[in-house]
Amino acid sequence: MRPYLHAGVFGTLLLSLAAVGGTIEAGAGKDTAPATEEHQQAVAVTIYNGNLGLVKDIRKIQLAPGIHDLQFMDVAAQINPTTVHLKSLTDPKGLRILEQNYEYDLLNPQKLLEKYVGKRIKLWEKNQYTGVEQQVEALLLSVNGGPIYQIDGAIHLGHPGRPILPSIPDNLIARPTLIWRLENSTPRSQMIEATYLTGGITWRADYVLTLNAEDNRGDLGGWVTIDNRSGATYKDAALKLVAGDIHQAVGEREMADAMGKMAARAEAPKPAFQEEGFFEYHLYSLDGKTTVKQNQSKQISLLSASEIPIRKELIYYGAQHYYRNRYGEPISNQKVGVYLEVANKKENRLGIPLPKGVVRVYKADRSGAAQFIGEDRIDHTPKDEKVKIKMGEAFDVVGQRIQKDWRKIAPQVYEVEWEISLRNHKDEAVEVRVVEPIPGDWQVLHSSHAYEKVEAHTLAFPVNIPKESGVKISYRVRLTF
Repeated sequence: MRPYLHAGVFGTLLLSLAAVGGTIEAGAGKDTAPATEEHQQAVAVTIYNGNLGLVKDIRKIQLAPGIHDLQFMDVAAQINPTTVHLKSLTDPKGLRILEQNYEYDLLNPQKLLEKYVGKRIKLWEKNQYTGVEQQVEALLLSVNGGPIYQIDGAIHLGHPGRPILPSIPDNLIARPTLIWRLENSTPRSQMIEATYLTGGITWRADYVLTLNAEDNRGDLGGWVTIDNRSGATYKDAALKLVAGDIHQAVGEREMADAMGKMAARAEAPKPAFQEEGFFEYHLYSLDGKTTVKQNQSKQISLLSASEIPIRKELIYYGAQHYYRNRYGEPISNQKVGVYLEVANKKENRLGIPLPKGVVRVYKADRSGAAQFIGEDRIDHTPKDEKVKIKMGEAFDVVGQRIQKDWRKIAPQVYEVEWEISLRNHKDEAVEVRVVEPIPGDWQVLHSSHAYEKVEAHTLAFPVNIPKESGVKISYRVRLTF
C-alpha cells in the first residue's frame, strides 16, 4: 500500500524533497540532483535604484560524468529567466549546458487538488453521531469554487471530509527552481556560479539633516533602506548598490518606487559603504556581509557629516501672467518659499556622490526636543554640486503682486508695470529673492530696486526687509512679441 498525503499538512513532505549537506551528489544511477541554499558557498547581490537586483549564487556540487538534470532551488520568485547564466568556476570547459528551464508552477493546496481531478482519492471524515473517524473513497470531479466528489454514485458538494492524497505530482514543485540539463566530464566536486536578474528588490537613500539654532549649520546622516520582496533570502551576502539611472528595454522591468518610512537619527553611526565610480554611475560596496531576508526592510548607514555649512534662502516667485479666479480675485500671488542650500564639497565634510532620495530636516525647539520642519526629494548629486531643499512656505514673510498698468504702445509692443509688496512680521531682518519671469523681447524702463538678469526671460531682485516692516518693489518693462 502506498503512503497517503494529507492535503492540509503537506508541508512536512516538502522537507524531504530538498537535499541536505554541503555538497550534492548524483551517481550514474541518479540523473537528477538538487542544489539548495544549503550547498551555497557564497552569494553576492547588486541592487539598482529601479526595482532590480543582480544575484551571483555560488554552490558546491558533485556530479558523475555524463548527462544530469540539476535542480537549482531557492532562487528569487521574481527572477527574469532570460537573464540566467550558469558556469563552473572549477572546470569551465568540463560542464556544458544542454537545456535550461525555469519551473514556477508552485505547490499549494488548490493546485495539488487540481492535479487529482478525475482520479480517486480518500476522504477522512468524522461520523457526527458516533464521533468515529473513518476513510471513504471518492472520485474528485472538480475543484472550481470548491471540491465536488462522487461517493457511492452520489454527488457531494461541500463534503466535510479532509482529502488524503497519495503523493505529490512530478510537475509540481515547492518553490521556484532553475533546472539545467548538464553534460559533465569531471567526477570531482566543483563550484558553480549562477547569475541572474530579479525584480522585487530595491534600495533608496534617506537623509536626516538637523539644523542648529541659527539655521546656518547642520548635521547630516545618510541611510540606505533596502526593501526585499524578490521571493528569496540572501544569507551573508556581499552587498553592492548602484546609484544612477540604468536604462532597460521597454517591457523588461517596471521601475517602482520603494515604500517605507525612515526613523530619525539619534547618533551618527559609522558609514558602512565604500563608494567608487563605475561606468557612468556610482557603486557603493558594503564593508563586510549582511543577510537580506525576504519581506524585510533593512537600513544601513551610508554617510555621516557634522557642522555642514547651510544657506537658508527665502524666494518669492512671480507669476507668468496675471489671472483672476471665478470671484474676480487675483491668483498670481505666490507664497514666499523657504529653501536650504548645501554645497556638496569636501571642505564642507561632504564631497561624495549623493544618491537620490528624501531629505528630512529637524530642528530643536527651546526645550531641546527635535521637531520635524520639512522634507524634500533630491536627485543624484555629484560632488562639488549644490543641493537645494524646499522646506515649505514662510509664515511671517508674505508677498503680494499687483499689475499696475498695461498699455499697447504699437503693434505687438506693450508696456506693463508691476508692484510687488513684501511684508516681514518677524523680529529680525530678512532677505528675500524675488524672481520674475518676463516673456518676449523685453527691456526694463525703470525699477525701484537693482535687479539682475539671471536668464533670457528671468530677472531677480535681492531685497532686504527690516524687521516688522515692508518693502515695495516696482518696475516697468517694455515687451515685444
